[in-house]
Amino acid sequence: MIHGDQGEFFNAADYFIDRNIRQGRGHKIAIYTEHRNYTYNDVQKMVNKTGNGFRELGVRIDDRIAMLILDSPVFYAVFFGAIKIGAVPIPLNTMLTPDDYEYYLNDSRAKVLVVSEELYPLIKGIKGDLPYLRDLIIISETEGAHAPFKQKYKHAPSELKPEFTTRDDVGFWLYSSGSTGSPKGAIHSQYDMVVTSKAYAQGILNLNENDICLSASRLFFAYGLGGGMYFPLSVGASAVLSPKRPTPEHIFSLLRRFRPTVFFGIPTLYAQMLEYKEKEDKMKGTPPDPNADHEFASVRVCVSSGEALPPDIFYRWKERFGIEIIDGIGSTEVLHIFCSNRPGEIKPGSAGKPVPGYELKIVDEEGREVPQGQIGTLLVKGESIAQQYWKKREKTRLTMQGEWINTGDKFFVDEDGYYWYAGRSDDMLKVGGIWVSPIEVENCIRQHPSVSEVAVVGKEDENGLVKPKAYVVLKDGYDPSEALEAEIKQWVLDRLAKYKYPRWVEFVKELPKSTTGKIQRFKLR
Repeated sequence: MIHGDQGEFFNAADYFIDRNIRQGRGHKIAIYTEHRNYTYNDVQKMVNKTGNGFRELGVRIDDRIAMLILDSPVFYAVFFGAIKIGAVPIPLNTMLTPDDYEYYLNDSRAKVLVVSEELYPLIKGIKGDLPYLRDLIIISETEGAHAPFKQKYKHAPSELKPEFTTRDDVGFWLYSSGSTGSPKGAIHSQYDMVVTSKAYAQGILNLNENDICLSASRLFFAYGLGGGMYFPLSVGASAVLSPKRPTPEHIFSLLRRFRPTVFFGIPTLYAQMLEYKEKEDKMKGTPPDPNADHEFASVRVCVSSGEALPPDIFYRWKERFGIEIIDGIGSTEVLHIFCSNRPGEIKPGSAGKPVPGYELKIVDEEGREVPQGQIGTLLVKGESIAQQYWKKREKTRLTMQGEWINTGDKFFVDEDGYYWYAGRSDDMLKVGGIWVSPIEVENCIRQHPSVSEVAVVGKEDENGLVKPKAYVVLKDGYDPSEALEAEIKQWVLDRLAKYKYPRWVEFVKELPKSTTGKIQRFKLR
């Protein structure tokens, strides 16, 4: 359908929701939850009523709607309800602090914030002004929206014609953590989710309508947004959603109950699940049988991303459950995985080969391609790359170089064309699949009365996974002790998101510095 000079009509809500109804899947289950199941008809009705409710609030095309929502069907309704009327949903990390949310709401200038009831105290804790926020909608997973939006939703029509948008219209934003300074809003187009669905979900995972997807990675992450929402919707499959924390125990209970066929996890969780099972095996006193009917018996493919998967975890997992983990690398800016191992063609420890539709090259400081086997910076080219960073022109120019995007990751490629991760070109750490800025952790520790200087670097734990480690120089009058170490850890836990605290604190006499006085973190590593 052509519409004047504006280009061809494309609306992501029409593609991911309405198309499934047109193809006869209205009565098929789209979402499994612990309370009830939702058919594609149910989801469409929720999306339409939510979109109409937003319109009733005065939300117009291109207006931004911030989402602080736990993994539940409401997430689908708000995300696609916004897109359907041409508004722009912005999923926010649910594990942050009131100060972080104040920044996101003011940076994005979102007019509306939709928040899960359990997370509302975080918004109540905001001390500063929110000059752009006009409406706050509180949602309960079981009861739906609180008044007054509840009334708007109740009376809203369940029919909604999609706004005329094109592939290149802004679809949604995702915030990406910054190595220096504040998080950046990556602006994604309406069509980007289709690109990654076809390239990765269908091209690599062979996802089809009989699949049931379970993502332990939350929907607000680019990785979880695919695995837990738009990948299954792209082929008329189903997803399992739960708002609870993805502990090994909880994930195993979901696997037993819903028998998913595709599982999306991160290396930290795979390690925790193995430890959980190994403890269980010890208590039972019987050796595990990977052919027995265990929790992963229904799963045909396990996916890993977010941080490099240590080979040891790959082998232990395969031995314990009889199933391979497919590791790959993606980013918020590229939207999903662009380089991946393939089922049956895995080199443990590597990030695999480029996903069809993406080009990769490894370059030196001058931007020249390096020879095979040499380490350089990874650049990616593909159709799902974000348009730009919101209000960050310089950062956009440095990262998005023409058709290519600079990942900031160091890689080398081997003789078989497999890509291997070799660290970051800045000091950012990937902890439990989430970026952590050492600067932020250092700034927090530095405020402790005993601390004179501090440097934070990544250190591998017993599973080969990176966690923050702090090297601390104490002020005169303070002596190193286990009690002080525990106090500094707690100091960070009380002030920052839990995953950011240092798992180790080492007291040192001085920190290594360059001639200009800059801390040389690479020497501590």
